[in-house]
Amino acid sequence: MVGVEVKGARNIWSIDDSLEELALLAVTAGAEVVGALVQRLQRPTPTYYLGKGKLEELAALREEVGYDVVLFDDELSPTQQRNLEQALEVKIIDRTALILDIFAKRARTHEGRLQVELAQHEYLLPRLVGQWSHLERLGGGIGTRGPGESQLETDRRIIRQKIHRLQREIEGVRKHRALYRRQRTLQGIPLVSLIGYTNSGKSTLLNSLSNAGVFVEDKLFATLDPTTRRLTIPIKNEVLITDTVGFIQKLPHTVIAAFRATLEELEEAALLLHVIDITHRNAVEQSVTVEKILTELGLGDKPRIAVLNKIDLLAPSEEDIGEFCSSIKDQEAVLISAARGWGLSGLLEKIAEKLAISVF
Repeated sequence: MVGVEVKGARNIWSIDDSLEELALLAVTAGAEVVGALVQRLQRPTPTYYLGKGKLEELAALREEVGYDVVLFDDELSPTQQRNLEQALEVKIIDRTALILDIFAKRARTHEGRLQVELAQHEYLLPRLVGQWSHLERLGGGIGTRGPGESQLETDRRIIRQKIHRLQREIEGVRKHRALYRRQRTLQGIPLVSLIGYTNSGKSTLLNSLSNAGVFVEDKLFATLDPTTRRLTIPIKNEVLITDTVGFIQKLPHTVIAAFRATLEELEEAALLLHVIDITHRNAVEQSVTVEKILTELGLGDKPRIAVLNKIDLLAPSEEDIGEFCSSIKDQEAVLISAARGWGLSGLLEKIAEKLAISVF
């Protein structure tokens, strides 16, 4: 694994913590991590991302640890990736490609697979040079290839055709979701959405509240496809509660764009439950990352409750809780253990309070 720390850059994540998360992503994808390399630069170099000396050091490490893939903690430009593969003679994977690979494995529904495939193709299009000559042509046959057209140009056209097809299919999903939301609005049933950093316990909480039966695993992005269930809160009112894809630092823009149909559910939510793994040593950084992504999505002012999860694994002092709560701005906090069912009645009461009942 390779990471670059840019001198003077403002980043709430340390390079060590970021690389530790990259290692977890690698393990989730099925890789074995054999080492890590860090360089501190004024800015990444446009040719190799790394400086020349560090590149030589990385090349020398191959004989020592025997790696066959190098993971980079940032998204590389097509030129950087191509130059690195030529210099190191191994496969180069950046953080974006790694996340997309995990998403491809986790997507189970037709909608999820469409969204992941779109993100993958949009990522691959500028990286086609010297690659993907084996792609099958859509439609095939006479008239699909112009005179004198190179294989690279053909492959680019194929990818663009696939992107347009996927965009049309996802647009159909968006329209279907919009129709469903209009029907839900007419019924007067509020939507509560679970948000949070990946592996914070959102799916476990959904299961505990509604017996949803969502797949749960102690890995990053264990669940990807959204799930919605009906839930009864105090005073016998009914709401819909939905789980969404987990967030992560350096979330690829291609993913955000492709998952627009899913993330639009957050816009319609009357309340967000921001699930936070209070036991994680980077809990503050993770919560700040989620807040930043919400702001980028235009959801920074959406009402929400900070759900501090996994208290069964940690007994923090009041001072620790107070320090953490000061980092989540003006959000009200509820302590729970989704796995053990602790604090769920208090959470339901807080949901009813925040929805102010009058919306029913």
